[in-house]
Formats: sequence, C-alpha cells, structure tokens
Amino acid sequence: MLASFVAASAQVKTTAATTAPQTKRVEQAGDLQKFRQDFIKAAENYRASLQELSASYESDLQKTKGRHEELKGLYTDGLIARVEFEASEKAVADAQAKADDVRKQLVQADQTIAAAHEPVEAVVTTNTLMTRAEPAWTTGSAKIDGQIRLSAKHYGVDPYLVFCVMNQESHFSAGATSLVGAAGLMQLMPGTAARYGITNIYDPAQNIMGGTHYLSDLLKLFGGRVDLALAGYNAGEGAVLKYGNRIPPYAETQNYVRVIGTRYTQNTGVSLTAKTSARGQQSKSK
Repeated sequence: MLASFVAASAQVKTTAATTAPQTKRVEQAGDLQKFRQDFIKAAENYRASLQELSASYESDLQKTKGRHEELKGLYTDGLIARVEFEASEKAVADAQAKADDVRKQLVQADQTIAAAHEPVEAVVTTNTLMTRAEPAWTTGSAKIDGQIRLSAKHYGVDPYLVFCVMNQESHFSAGATSLVGAAGLMQLMPGTAARYGITNIYDPAQNIMGGTHYLSDLLKLFGGRVDLALAGYNAGEGAVLKYGNRIPPYAETQNYVRVIGTRYTQNTGVSLTAKTSARGQQSKSK
C-alpha cells in the first residue's frame, strides 16, 4: 500500500524532513513498479486462460464442422430436412464466432502485456522546461483552495490540474457521492481511498490529499502525459495499460479526458500528450 500523507503545519520543520522527499520518491517508485509487475502477472494468467479456452473452442469448431459435412451429405441425398441442415450451418457459424472472439482477445492480451513491459519515460526535468504563469482559479472556498495548493506542492502536481479534476468530479461538493460509490471532492472510490490511507473519505483535507496523490502516481506511471493520467483517474490505470498506454475506448472516459483536457489546455497552453512535469511545465519542442 502507498503511504498516506498526514498534513502538518507549514511552519514545523525537522532535520528528518531533508531526507523524507527522497525516501518518498523511492517508496513511490517501488509501489509503481510492484503495480506494474502485479498487472503483468495477472495479464499473463488471463492470457493462459484464454489459450486454454481457445484450444477448447478450436476443438469444438472442428467437431462442429465435421458434423456439418456429414449432415451436408445427408441433406444432399434427401435424408434429412432442410431445417436440420440450416441448424447445423448456424452451429458452425456460432462456433466460428466464439473461436474468432477468443483469438482477438488473445491478440489484445499480447498487446497489453507488451505495452505493460515497456519502460515508462521519466518526467522531463525542470532544466529542459519552459515555465508558464498559473491561471487564476478558485473553488469558492479559501480553505479548499489552500488544501489544493498544499497537496499539489507536496505531491508535485499542478494545482490547476487538481482544480480541474475536482470541478469535473464533484463541482466542489465535499459530500458528493456517485451511484457507483465514488465520494468526496475528488470522488475517490473506496478501494482507492484505502490504498492511500484515507480514513474519512468525506474529509476535504484527506480526500484532496488522496486524489492528488493518485494523480501524481498516474502522471509518473504514464511519463507525465496528462491525457493518460486523466484517463487512468476515470477508468483506472489498469484500463490504460490494457489498451496499450492509450485512452480506453469508453465513451465516458473519452468525454472525461476531452472536457477536463480542453479546459486545462486552453488555460495553460500545456499539451495533453507531451511529457510534463508535476507543475504543468512542458518540454520545449525540438
């Protein structure tokens, strides 16, 4: 599990604080690597199951085709009714469709595993970036604005991106709950909240910290690409990996990325597909 962040006074400083950022980066890198390894293992197990199913379907298909050829001869000789022969044709078509579907799933599984094995590019370092002015924004609550900035600074995420996600997720309602169980300002699912050590999902500070931490991990996982991080936030990182590090073909997810991405890009000038740093800085074109 990823460690939870406990908010402390900005004025409190200790000697341990100088080593904490490096320790957290190492821990987070290890967590992301473990997730990737676990995902690959699950995908390989799924592929193995598909291979067994494919072999079974291929065997059934050949048997069905053989039976159909027998009935074809009987039908030609007038020994069986047309309806029986047509039923045999349909059985062959159904068996073929099942076999073809599993073959397609096997191809997709291979592509997913290959994509998951590809190393994720590191976020571009700040010395190769051009800075930008942060757009003006407010949730209407100075307390929530402050918490966004605190969380964004701690996890290295552009606060305006957190703002855009929160606006789309809950419209800044701390008590918001979706039909599928997502809750709070950042609409965290119970599993995600537990993953980030959130004990009170409706507490604004905890919810914002959890959501921002998740965004930070997604940006790292997908090489700083905002579009893939947003897709992962909506559909889960596994879905993005499943489709070869692409936005999943789900209407809801594609619309989610489009709506948030358009607002974010228009007000920051940051390309959603370029490598970005935590604070929305973008690498210079070469």
